[in-house]
Amino acid sequence: MRWYTCTPVAFGGGPDFFARDSGLLCRGFQEIGVESIAVMPGTKVPEDEPDLLRTDYANLESADWWRSHQLDGVVLYAWGSPRYRFVAKAIHEAGIFLVLNQDHGGLVSPLAGLCGWLHDQWNLSGSVMRFVRQVVKGLTYGLVVTDPRRAQHLSYGDVIACVSPVAARLYAQACRFYGGQPMVDKIKVIPHAVDPRFCVSPEPKKKQLVCVGRWNDMVQKRPRFLMSVLEQLLDSDEEVSVLIAGVATPEMREWCEALPIHKRERISILGKVMPQQLVGLYQQAQVFYSSSAFESFGIAAAESLCCGCSVVAGNSVSLSAFAWFVSENSGTLAEGGRVADHVEALRRELQKWESGQRDPSQSASLWRDRLCAPRVAEQVLGLV
Repeated sequence: MRWYTCTPVAFGGGPDFFARDSGLLCRGFQEIGVESIAVMPGTKVPEDEPDLLRTDYANLESADWWRSHQLDGVVLYAWGSPRYRFVAKAIHEAGIFLVLNQDHGGLVSPLAGLCGWLHDQWNLSGSVMRFVRQVVKGLTYGLVVTDPRRAQHLSYGDVIACVSPVAARLYAQACRFYGGQPMVDKIKVIPHAVDPRFCVSPEPKKKQLVCVGRWNDMVQKRPRFLMSVLEQLLDSDEEVSVLIAGVATPEMREWCEALPIHKRERISILGKVMPQQLVGLYQQAQVFYSSSAFESFGIAAAESLCCGCSVVAGNSVSLSAFAWFVSENSGTLAEGGRVADHVEALRRELQKWESGQRDPSQSASLWRDRLCAPRVAEQVLGLV
């Protein structure tokens, strides 16, 4: 069989690209014996991996170009975006089985649920003025122009692949407007793939949290909220320690330095870490904590689950995958959005580890079977 993955954006094509999303799924196909390469536009650069095919963007919108590769299937990572609908159309017209990956929490339109969509827009906005602009645009241009074009894009797929069960349910609400039950029937849950290197260790886990993020993204990752949560948790629990991975903001480092010694010595701000280092962090920690206001999926949380961590995050419409992540005796969602609610969720989760209610080996085995790249590739093949 020959299955390609494709993203219509000219990303870098080095090892980082093949560590996640379309690049990693390509490697997942290869691991189970399926011929696969990743396709994207742009000019080839020295760091490109050999199993990356660069081509002119015009070729991505050409049915003849796709037909010439004699493929059994393509997984297109184009977010259902209207601007890439002609890429989906070309693959469809070439007679190739097309899986449309939807890297989204599900609230793509007011048609997916107005109340949830409004809450999501608030979480995404970061300011009142931006929220108002987004809502006005979504209820006017979005319904009249964006949604019909997205519907056209989705209509070309044989499968509309959503990354979590909640995202699939929300997409179904929108797709009933877009194309009725036939389009709803195309929706399947296919999660983002996790690199197989993320696995549990036989070593006992420590009473430790791990937090991973691009901390300069103030709106999404909320580093100030993270600092408030951690400070209160360290106040209430004298044994827990914290690992923070990802480039920290100056404010985070200043905050840590200003803490009393008995708190400061239990926080490690590690900066940027390589994937293999990240594996070790997940393997030694009990809990992965996300302070994010929104995530389309949450690949770091998924990686941690495969290493036997449990997950704590907010209970939010903008974190739809996390309801799934905690569903297998594998985490806790905060009951509200306040700092105190997140601290209480972390305390409850750590108590479950202390009382033996968490089994890292069993949990990791379950989630690896769902999320590891070869298993996700097998799920895709099972759709045909």
